[in-house]
Amino acid sequence: MLKSTHKFRAAAWLGIFALALGGAVGFAITSPSAVGGQLPPHKADLANGEAAFNAGGCASCHTTPDQPERLLLGGGLAIHSPFGTFYAPNISPDSEDGIGGWSERDFVTAMTKGTSPKGQHYYPAFPYASYQHASIGDLRDMFAYLKTLPAASGKVRDHDLGFPFNIRRAVGVWKALHLGSDDAALTKPSADAKINRGAYLVNGLGHCAECHSPRDTLGGIVAGQRLAGGPNPEGEGWVPNITRKGLKDWSESDIAHFLKTGETPDGDTTGGSMVRVVRNTARLSDADRAAIAAYLKSLPAVEGPARPKRS
Repeated sequence: MLKSTHKFRAAAWLGIFALALGGAVGFAITSPSAVGGQLPPHKADLANGEAAFNAGGCASCHTTPDQPERLLLGGGLAIHSPFGTFYAPNISPDSEDGIGGWSERDFVTAMTKGTSPKGQHYYPAFPYASYQHASIGDLRDMFAYLKTLPAASGKVRDHDLGFPFNIRRAVGVWKALHLGSDDAALTKPSADAKINRGAYLVNGLGHCAECHSPRDTLGGIVAGQRLAGGPNPEGEGWVPNITRKGLKDWSESDIAHFLKTGETPDGDTTGGSMVRVVRNTARLSDADRAAIAAYLKSLPAVEGPARPKRS
């Protein structure tokens, strides 16, 4: 779930920090949002929780590095960025070092509001701006599934962020600007149930736009170029355009096959962080991979940002 998906420019962060100090948006800084009230009764569906876990790519970042057990979610993966290094937290059911002491409400609040059980802001490297579009039922099932996994002891080290990026309260300003909006383009129903399912997976749990979209100066996704590719938020390389512009030569079956195997239509294989993504999408149902493919092919062709010329 924690993933280096938001690339903020230094000037924007400094501006946000100045706003935080000035108190211009004090409410956003000092009053973190939380899911209000008690959640209604819910019978957990563990199979659906596992599917939501895989769609969300949780194991990609939270699996303890350098060990073979994919579902040992002790965290510790170093996620480098221009602003320092983030370390993926322990989300195993360990009661001391993981999330074993969390309530369902704590988990849903973290996933949809980016707020910890102690009321602290999570950095938006954790893609809660996309997870906010997931259904509460899916998130509750995911939490129930996480509790069935092995506990992993060990605290993860603090993020290594320099001033002013280590000021968590400044994240409240970013939230005020970017969190809570229900983008009609993401939620508008289609006449096709398959495309609706694909839209939900791509824009919610799958959080594909977090890496496959360019950012504005405040770190928000450029709405007009959503999914149109851009600079790799991890710092090097270029993330491809996955609108019809970039996938014009791919069929729906090509996309679904890629999500299962990592193989491209020309016989190549994926690399980089997409390898970890495919390890998760390979575990989705054939129907869900087909739905993602149908949705992506339904999108209009969008021209992405200009790619820098190599010197």
